[in-house]
Amino acid sequence: MRPVRGEIRSSEYSYFISTQTYGRRNLFNVERWAKLITDVVQHYDGRGYHLHAYMVTPDHLHALITPLESIEKPVQLIKGGFSFRAKRELQWNGEIWQPGFTDHRIRDSVDWQNHLEYIRLNPVEARLVEDSVAYEWMGFPNRDFPQGLKPSSSAVANVRAEARTLQPQTRTNSD
Repeated sequence: MRPVRGEIRSSEYSYFISTQTYGRRNLFNVERWAKLITDVVQHYDGRGYHLHAYMVTPDHLHALITPLESIEKPVQLIKGGFSFRAKRELQWNGEIWQPGFTDHRIRDSVDWQNHLEYIRLNPVEARLVEDSVAYEWMGFPNRDFPQGLKPSSSAVANVRAEARTLQPQTRTNSD
């Protein structure tokens, strides 16, 4: 059984998280909004999470983080912090975020690299730019694979890979 998010309360895991704007509105198409969400994400680095990478599209945010507490806390800081500042600095009184968020716990160094690459290529795949180097609303403050996560060559990963390749036994006439 998968543990409830709140039961995992430590910084031993890193996560790829995503959250969307309310109604998938393109709020971050406006430069002031994109700059503000980028500032908020960077502001809480070291306070609620360790920020490894992030990318803001017109209607959603991806981040690769290691929480200092539960996984919910960083999302609360980002979404709540942005909402507070948008009301104060942008005079916004409407809904900003869809309820909830998605998260994926990073399993090993291959998973880590795949998610860094996903973040890097997302602006290109979304046709926001032709080359991700030109995309302003993305950052990789700490690409290093976190200490404590399993390297991809761990014995557990090998056992699982072999288990997936097993073929069912075929029956013979003597059965």
